[in-house]
Amino acid sequence: MCGMAQVTLYLDDETQARMKAAARAAGVPVSRWVAQLIRARTQSEWPESVRKLAGAWSDFPSLKALRSAKTPDAARDRL
Repeated sequence: MCGMAQVTLYLDDETQARMKAAARAAGVPVSRWVAQLIRARTQSEWPESVRKLAGAWSDFPSLKALRSAKTPDAARDRL
């Protein structure tokens, strides 16, 4: 195998059925579906599609304007 590890998961029947259904709906084997989920949840950088959005809104205020805004805090409910 090429850098592949095996992992054992203990799942209740309902969770296993949901996992299999999700993998089937995605059209991938369960092992690939789980690996994709782990990659997505442990990603340390924004995806390229999100990074491309930077500056996409021409009317969005600048960082300087946002930081200098004198906006009061919202009212908070007492606990």
